[in-house]
Amino acid sequence: MPAADLRLVVTQAYMEAVAAERRLLTAREQAALAGEALRAARVRVRAGRASPMEEQRADVVRINAEAAVERATRTLGVARGNLARRIGQPIAGSLDLAWFDQVSPAYGPTQSIDPGSTLAMAAAQADVATADAQVRLARSQRVPDIRVSASARRLAATNDTAAVFGVSIPFPVFNNGSAAIAQARADRDQSDAQRRMIALETAQAIAAAEAEVANAATTARTASGPALAAAQESARIARIGYREGKFGQLDLLDAERTLSETRAAAIDALAAYHDALARRDRLTTAAPDFTKD
Repeated sequence: MPAADLRLVVTQAYMEAVAAERRLLTAREQAALAGEALRAARVRVRAGRASPMEEQRADVVRINAEAAVERATRTLGVARGNLARRIGQPIAGSLDLAWFDQVSPAYGPTQSIDPGSTLAMAAAQADVATADAQVRLARSQRVPDIRVSASARRLAATNDTAAVFGVSIPFPVFNNGSAAIAQARADRDQSDAQRRMIALETAQAIAAAEAEVANAATTARTASGPALAAAQESARIARIGYREGKFGQLDLLDAERTLSETRAAAIDALAAYHDALARRDRLTTAAPDFTKD
C-alpha cells in the first residue's frame, strides 16, 4: 500500500477510535446525569410533590443511559482493536482527545493548491514521459543498422592470404518505420490528453475537498461551540428548576435529551471534519522526489 494511502487509513482508524472514546465519556456523563435525575425524582415523590410515575420515568431514562454506556464501551473496544491492527501494536492508555476537539480557525478563503505536484499528476507525467521515450525509440529504429565485417581468405591461384572487409547497409524499402512512429505518436498524444484530463479532474477534486473541509469545520465549530454551550446551560437550568419544583419532569427530560443529541451531533461533526481533512491531505500529497538522496 502506498505511504499516502496507509497514512489515510491509519488516520481514519485513529479518528474513529478517538470519536468512540469521546462517545463513551459522553455516555458516562449522561448516565451520571440520569442517576441524579432519578434521585431528585425520588425526593419529590417521597415529599409528595410528584407522582410515582416521575420516579418510574426517571428510572427508565437511567436504565437506557447505562445501556448506552455498555454499547459505547464495546464500540470503543472494536475501534481500538482496529487501530491496533492497522499500526501493528497494541494501544495503551488514552488517545489524544485534545487533537479530536481541535478545529482549524477560519481566516478567510483557503489557499489554492497546485495540482501539478500531486501523486495523480506525477503518474500522468510519467505516462507522458514513457510515451515520449517510445517515440524517440521508434525514430531511432528508422536509421539503417550499418554492419562492418572483416575476415581472411586464401587465394588458391597464388596460395596467398588476403584480408577481406565488408560493409552491409540495409535499405528499408517495404518497412521504413513510419507506422511504428505514427503509433508511438498516437500513444503519446493519448497520454498527453489523459494528463490534461487528470489535471482538470484533480483541480476540481481539490477544490471540492477544500470546500468540504471548510464546511465540516464550520459545522464542527458550531456544534461543539455555541450550540453545545446553549444545550448545556439549558439542561443545567432545567435540573436546578426541577429540584426546586419550578419545572416539571418533562421539561427536564426534554432538556437532557436535547443535550444528549447536541453532544452526539458535535462528536459526529468533529469526526466528519477530521475525516474530510485526512482525505484532502491524501489528495494533495506531493509526489516523492527520487532525485534527492
